[in-house]
Amino acid sequence: MFQRLIDDFKESTGTALRLTSLAAAAAMALLVTAAFLCAAAFVFVLERYGPVQACLTGAAIFFVVALIAAGWYMVRKKQIEARAKQAAKVKSTAQTVLSDPMLVATGIQLIRAIGVKKLIPILAIGGLALGFLASRANASSSESEAPAE
Repeated sequence: MFQRLIDDFKESTGTALRLTSLAAAAAMALLVTAAFLCAAAFVFVLERYGPVQACLTGAAIFFVVALIAAGWYMVRKKQIEARAKQAAKVKSTAQTVLSDPMLVATGIQLIRAIGVKKLIPILAIGGLALGFLASRANASSSESEAPAE
């Protein structure tokens, strides 16, 4: 129980750290790029129109760069949240099935009725069949996602 909580905490912390470092790197790169572009635009507009128009042009360039960076950050954050929700949904479904007392009681009664020695080969064959079905499902889904030539 605690291991699952620790793993979830590690995963969320790692994701937040990666997202923050990505945002910081993008902000620095955009800042340097915007500074050079703004300087070039400032000099160009200053020579043609004057200092007030040059300052307004610089402000507009920085505003556009900030909007692009914020939009990119928001999109990335929503993608990570969607993945986390999907992973939580899968985990909760699996945990609900395995923690159902009726299912556990039925399994115990099945083991008592059939016997452990007879049940082991049946479980092995069932596991193989489940593995084949899962591999076929993955193969068919990857073929449908492949681009047509």
